[in-house]
Amino acid sequence: MISDLAVIGGVGFALPGLADEIETPYGLVPVVRSRIKGQKIIFISRHGEGHLPPHRVNYRAIISAARMAGASCVISTNTVGSMAGHPIGSIFLPVDFVEFTRSRPNTFFEERAVHVDMSQPYCPALKSSLADAARSLGQMVSEGVYVCAEGPHLESPAQIRMMRQFGDVVGMTGYPEVALAREAALCYASLCIVTNPAAGMTGGGNLTVSEIADLMKRYQMTAIEVVSLAAQTITDQRSCSCRDALKCARF
Repeated sequence: MISDLAVIGGVGFALPGLADEIETPYGLVPVVRSRIKGQKIIFISRHGEGHLPPHRVNYRAIISAARMAGASCVISTNTVGSMAGHPIGSIFLPVDFVEFTRSRPNTFFEERAVHVDMSQPYCPALKSSLADAARSLGQMVSEGVYVCAEGPHLESPAQIRMMRQFGDVVGMTGYPEVALAREAALCYASLCIVTNPAAGMTGGGNLTVSEIADLMKRYQMTAIEVVSLAAQTITDQRSCSCRDALKCARF
């Protein structure tokens, strides 16, 4: 079992605990030191109390705080719209991503060229633990490609028709988290909750942010249970190569 897990919470997801702060080179990050069934957790709210829009989230500070807190594993919770008919409330686990962002700092290495391998961006061991935990709770689980849009506006039907050629779900917060976690040599996986059909899909495109938050609150206990069960099955003897990401990088 591990005690160095960081959980990044998206819209409507929170964990109770002791409030703290971590000073990073990219800014101060409020964190909550929590426990789930005895498991020590560092919880970081992605959007903060003021609910920053996705393109203004300080992703580098968040990933830095996770690492500085001692985490070697990061589970990120995200809300997504489905472009492939996933049921509302089901769980989606990304295995790869495509991004259409424009204005987000996406690397820790701005003064020198460091090229980390992204052929397996999500930790297979951590993703497997999440999948097993979700299925043990009777949850519907699917896997595929996450498409990250810039936001903060929701996508148009034409944008979704284009993005459907590249992936299965669409969100606004999965990148650059995944790339930064790879640069930080962290095991990283995303637990996505499907909250709506994407724009232009049947019945899609009409949810407000507050409605998405309400849906996420409805499924929050499910997400907490999945994270809790997964945390209890993760060991330091993981077979993944995430911790060697920088050793394998090209400089």
